[in-house]
Amino acid sequence: MDSKQLRRSAGGALAGFFLLLAPVSIAVAAAPQLKTSAPGYYRMMLGDVEVTALSDGTVDLPMTDLLTNTTAAKVRSALAKAHLKDPVEASVNAYLINTGSKLVLIDAGAGALFGPTLGKLAASLKASGYQPEQVDEIYITHMHPDHVGGLVAANQIAFPNAIVRADQREADYWLSKANMDAAPKGMKPSFEGAMASINPYVAAGKFKPFDGNTDLVPGIKAVAARGHTPGHSIYVVESQGQRLVPWGDLMHAAAVQFPEPSVTIKFDIDSKAAAAQRKAQYADAAKRGHWVPAAHLPFPGIGHLRADATGYDWIPANYTALR
Repeated sequence: MDSKQLRRSAGGALAGFFLLLAPVSIAVAAAPQLKTSAPGYYRMMLGDVEVTALSDGTVDLPMTDLLTNTTAAKVRSALAKAHLKDPVEASVNAYLINTGSKLVLIDAGAGALFGPTLGKLAASLKASGYQPEQVDEIYITHMHPDHVGGLVAANQIAFPNAIVRADQREADYWLSKANMDAAPKGMKPSFEGAMASINPYVAAGKFKPFDGNTDLVPGIKAVAARGHTPGHSIYVVESQGQRLVPWGDLMHAAAVQFPEPSVTIKFDIDSKAAAAQRKAQYADAAKRGHWVPAAHLPFPGIGHLRADATGYDWIPANYTALR
């Protein structure tokens, strides 16, 4: 090959190399938006106790209509300060406590009682690494549908090895047909949901109510917090000097009820008692500095409370990967 041929060959190879480097336009279809999330769980340690927050999903709540002892204008203003609009997408959370000897679920989500955006607790539980058969005990804060519906699936007990526990006053109220018959029309579905969810455990000998403040298993006790419902309970979990107090429905709207604890909600059966319980638990949480999980705070719904000049500030848990 003479020098002219060599130059032509080298030039062609070089041109081919740069052609490979040139951007290539390939027509592809746009990726579709999936608009779904993975099953939700979040895990943290409390001393020797493992705490897993489980998401049952979210539900839109029209807070300007539901909140009481306030005005719609005040509610809208408080929501706006938190960059929220009405209706508010509220979380429904449950909490799994592994003491090392007992696996305890606090509340059970809505199951099929609240529509397609809820009822995800079973999927979240399994995604977290646990199975329903492993749950030893289930502690119900109260028997509203979004807290008991997940106890059953397809009309069958969803947690076959679990004992379900709740305050006796709660059971006496919600499992009474006489109370259901006397209740306003809008409340009857709540009675029906409680009966459908709890009665299968009653029939199986797996429902064991307690009366007020009660030690349940080592490290966990029930504390009466009546008002939202007749037997509403909160639970205190303690390990190695650390404390966590799941609140159930002690509050619903963080943006409104932390700065104004006196604000109540139409779901309260005794709004004055509910407000008094909320104020007492807010003050206790701020003073003691313990962890607070709540059923309707944005998932995972775990944090601390700090008193400010007029109300309280919510400080969410810092994310941990549990290394």
